[in-house]
Amino acid sequence: MRRPNPIVFLRETVSELKKSHWPSKEETARLTAIVIVLAIAVGLFLGALDRIFDFSFAQVIFRRF
Repeated sequence: MRRPNPIVFLRETVSELKKSHWPSKEETARLTAIVIVLAIAVGLFLGALDRIFDFSFAQVIFRRF
């Protein structure tokens, strides 16, 4: 198998990066905030489910009705 030429690879990479759409700073900040808020919300939701299931299984296992 022939090894690719690194110079050609770098030129093609730069060419492809120029074709890409890069978001503005405002769009990047907005999308980052959305991701952080959603990550916190999902974490809280999963934490609450974990506590509920932990309590429920403890009640069943130790028969504390």
